[in-house]
Amino acid sequence: MVIKTESDLTPAVLAVMNRTEDPRLREILVAMVKHLHAFVREVRLTEVEFREATAILNEIGKLHTDHHNEFVLMAGSLGVSSLVCLLNNGDRGQTETSQSLLGPFWRLNSPRVENGGTIIRSETPGTPLFVHAKVVDRDGKPIAGAEVDVWHASPVGLYENQDPDQAEMNLRGKFMTDEQGRFWFRTVKMVGYPIPVDGVVGRLLKAQGRHPYRPAHLHALIFKHGYKTLISQVFDPSDPNIDSDVQFGVTAALTGDFTRHEEPHPTETDIPGPWFSLDYTYVMEPGEAVLPRPPIK
Repeated sequence: MVIKTESDLTPAVLAVMNRTEDPRLREILVAMVKHLHAFVREVRLTEVEFREATAILNEIGKLHTDHHNEFVLMAGSLGVSSLVCLLNNGDRGQTETSQSLLGPFWRLNSPRVENGGTIIRSETPGTPLFVHAKVVDRDGKPIAGAEVDVWHASPVGLYENQDPDQAEMNLRGKFMTDEQGRFWFRTVKMVGYPIPVDGVVGRLLKAQGRHPYRPAHLHALIFKHGYKTLISQVFDPSDPNIDSDVQFGVTAALTGDFTRHEEPHPTETDIPGPWFSLDYTYVMEPGEAVLPRPPIK
C-alpha cells in the first residue's frame, strides 16, 4: 500500500499485523500498534523526541548486566509490573492476592536451609528477626512439601550481589514446608532502600521529583507442582515510605505484622532484646508450577 497521508498509515500497519499466524501474538501486535499510534498522535511526538526515546531504550538495554536489570526497574517505576501481577492473580484483580513483583534481585540456586536455621552467612549487624510463615491453598488447607526461596536486602539497604562486604548468597535461603505447611527461620530485620538511580530510571525519578525508595520487605518465591508459582513480598507497615513505594508494589494483602519485642528471646539465649517477629500466611492458587527467568545471575 502506498501511503498518501498519515491517516493511511495505521490501517496499513494493522493489515500486516493481522496476518500474523499465532492468534495470541496477533492479538498483542494489533493492540500494541493501535495504542502506540494513538499515543504518538495524542502527544504529537516530535522527531527530536522520537530520536531521544529510541536512544533511551538503547541505553536501558546497554545498562543490563549479570547484576543489574534496568528494564525491570523501569517497568516497576511505571507501575506496569504491578498491573500485570494484579490482572493475572486474585480472580484477575478482583480479590486480594499474595502474589507480587519478582523484582530485579532474585537469583537461582540459593542454598538449602533447614527450618529453624538462619540465612545470615556473613557478619550482618541488625536487629534479629524471626520469621514464622505458613503456606496454604485458597481453602486454607496447608501445603506440605512446597519449596520456598526467600531473600531480602541487608540493614544497610543492599542485596548481597550489590555489596562486596556481604558473603555470597547472604540473606538468601531455600526452605521446605512441613506437613502443616510451615517454614521458619532467623535473619535480621530488613530496611527500606533506594533503587539504583545511576541510569535511565534515576533520571526519570529526578525529572518527576520522586524519591527512589522501596519500603522494607521480605521476598519469597514458592514452588509446588499443582499450584501457580507464588512470587511475593511482605512489607513492613511502619516503614516511612509504605504509602509511596517507588515500584508501586504495596497492597493491603502484602503488609505483615513485624512485631517488636523488648524482652529476651524465649529460646535463643544470645538475644537479650530487642528482636522482631513476623508471622505471615502465603496463599497459593491452583495452576502451573513454572519458575521465572532470573533477572540476574
